[in-house]
Amino acid sequence: MSDTGAGESSPLVGFTVGVTAERRAQELGALLGRRGAEVVYAPALRVVPLADDRELREVTEELVARPPEIVVASTAVGFRGWVEAAEGWGVGGALREALGGARLLARGPKVTGAVRAAGLREEWSPASEAMGEVLERLLADGIAGLRVAVQLHGEPVPGFAEALRAAGAEVVGVPVYRWMPPADLTPVDRLVDATVRRTLDALTFTSAPAVVSVLRRAEALGLREALVDAVNGDVAVVCVGPVTARPLQEAGVEPVQPERFRLGPMVQRLCEELPARTPELAVAGHRVQLRGHAVLVDGEARPVPPAPMALLRALARRPGRVVARAELLRALPGAGRDEHAVESATARLRTALGVPELVQTVVKRGYRLALDDPGE
Repeated sequence: MSDTGAGESSPLVGFTVGVTAERRAQELGALLGRRGAEVVYAPALRVVPLADDRELREVTEELVARPPEIVVASTAVGFRGWVEAAEGWGVGGALREALGGARLLARGPKVTGAVRAAGLREEWSPASEAMGEVLERLLADGIAGLRVAVQLHGEPVPGFAEALRAAGAEVVGVPVYRWMPPADLTPVDRLVDATVRRTLDALTFTSAPAVVSVLRRAEALGLREALVDAVNGDVAVVCVGPVTARPLQEAGVEPVQPERFRLGPMVQRLCEELPARTPELAVAGHRVQLRGHAVLVDGEARPVPPAPMALLRALARRPGRVVARAELLRALPGAGRDEHAVESATARLRTALGVPELVQTVVKRGYRLALDDPGE
C-alpha cells in the first residue's frame, strides 16, 4: 500500500479491497496495489481438473464418433483445456475436425480467442458475454433434433441444458473442469467477517462461482443476511461483468460493473466508485477525506488507527456540529464507560492527522470538526 500522496495515480490509497479470484488473482491485486489499495487475498474457489479424465475422454470420443451440429464454448480456459487434453490422448486432430464441422458459438471475446487459437472459427459471439443471450439465439434459430455440445464451466447456468432439451435438442455436456471450495476456508471466513464488520471497503468478483462460494460460506457461518446488508451499504461490490453479477442480483444486491468486461476497466471503475463514496470536507482551511483506514489531508494519506478513526467517523457524520463525549464514547470500540478514552482517542487522532486544529474541543460539551462552513 502506498502511504504517500493520493493523486491520479493512487486513487485507492487508504482503501482495503478484497480479491476473491483464484486465477489471475495476482494480476488483479497488482492492478489494485499500483493504485494505492491494500489488497486482501481470499480465493473463494479452486479450479479442480477432473482427477480421472475418463468422463471427459469418453465424451470427447463420443463427439468424435458422432459430431455435433452445434457447439457452445463457455470459457477460454475450459475450451483450451479440452483441446489440450484431446491432444494428449492422440485425438486432438479428430476433435478439431468434429468441432470444425459444427456451428460454434463462443460466449465472449476471450473464448473466441481460444477457439481461433485451436484453428477453429466461431459463428457468433454475444456482445454481452452472457450465456442467457446464447440460449436465446439458439432457441430463436430452432434446435429441434440437433445434437448440441455444451462445454461446461463449473457452476452450470440454471436451466440452460434443460431449455435446450425442452426445445428438442440432444444435449451433450463436456465436463472440462469444475469449481470446488478452497482447500483452506480461513481466508474466506476472514473476508466474510471483515465485510460484515465494514473493515473492508470493497469486494471484487471475477466469476459467478466465486460469488456463489462466498454467499454459501456466509450462509454456513450464519452471516449471509449481514453480508448482503454490508454490500448493499458501506462495502462496495464490483463484478467484472453481468455473468458474474447475476448471483448477487438474485441475492438482492446490485453490484458495480464496468462497461468493458475486463480486469483493467473493472479496477478503473472501482477507482471512480470508492472516492465518490467519501466526499471531501473543507476543515480548518484543509481538504479532508475519510477513507477506509486512512484520511487524506490536502491529498496526503495519513494512516489512522481504528479507535481514532471510529471517533473521526462519528464527528464526520455531523460535520461542524458539536458531538457530546458520551456519544463519542459509544462510537469507540471496547471503550467501556470511561470518558477519558475519548480524550485519549482524540489526542491520537490529532497526532495521526498531523493537523491538530482539525478537531476542536468545545469546553464542557464535546468535540467538533472545524468545518470551514458548518452551516449553522
